[in-house]
Amino acid sequence: MVKILFSTVMIMLVYMCIGFIMCKAKKVKVSHAKSMSAILLYILGPAMIINSFIQLEYSGDNLIKIAKYFAVSLTIQLIAFGIIYIILHKKYEDSKYRILSVGAVLGNVGYLGMPIIASIFPNESIVLCYSSINVMSMNLIVFTIGTFLITNDKQFISVKSAIFNPTTISILISLPLFIFNVSFPDIIMESISLLAKMVTPFCMFVLGMRLAEAEFKKIFTRPFVYVTCLLKLVIFPVLAFVLVTWLPFIDNITKTSVVVLAMVPSGAIIESLAELHECEQEFAANVVLVTTILSVLTIPVMYILLG
Repeated sequence: MVKILFSTVMIMLVYMCIGFIMCKAKKVKVSHAKSMSAILLYILGPAMIINSFIQLEYSGDNLIKIAKYFAVSLTIQLIAFGIIYIILHKKYEDSKYRILSVGAVLGNVGYLGMPIIASIFPNESIVLCYSSINVMSMNLIVFTIGTFLITNDKQFISVKSAIFNPTTISILISLPLFIFNVSFPDIIMESISLLAKMVTPFCMFVLGMRLAEAEFKKIFTRPFVYVTCLLKLVIFPVLAFVLVTWLPFIDNITKTSVVVLAMVPSGAIIESLAELHECEQEFAANVVLVTTILSVLTIPVMYILLG
């Protein structure tokens, strides 16, 4: 299992290297990354979510499991933010601490998390739904707590954005399809599945392109980046493990999914928020890149250590 997990993460790194090489060879421009990110957000991401639900056969038990997963994943993220806020809130005048707080919790649970969890449970379609639901719970936090932490200003909190975004809308579309066992013609099913499979390569290509424009010295010589890496790649998974281990109302597959998805690197949404609000954009980009690179080692190691 660890070998399969390591291979999956290594393949993602290869995708990122391709994006990096293409940029350095001047076959693509870094400016293209913005357009690719838009395709990822508005087309491939929704296709991934819809595909995860239509692949799962409906049952009341599965619906309850999904609801439980949503409650558990959202609660763990809120607890993590609460702990970080208690420890660091007096230092929030320094914007780096705010980016650190967000980067330590919000992970790439969809684009990277889904193929990782699927490699661990290849015969359990429900884990794909768990990944999608985790994205939704994260988005609820992104546009409320996440935005507040990055800006340190409550006026930028957007409940509307937390509810009405591509991820939540995709899930609201997917749930009825799942509940009523809606099936499409094979050509449509295959098209949705193909788009869903493009998500991870696309995401990693974009990260590789952004890595190509970054200064390596600045990326790897910032202590704050490594503190964020420690929190996101080690401490947060351990916290998730501790919190779910003794929960009596979720099964082992659900527990494992919670912990493994907590191991993924910081999500690109952090960089997007930083750019939107002009707050430590370079530091946020470094956090995303370095946590992604280090996750190649930390995910298999943490999986072994946490059993």
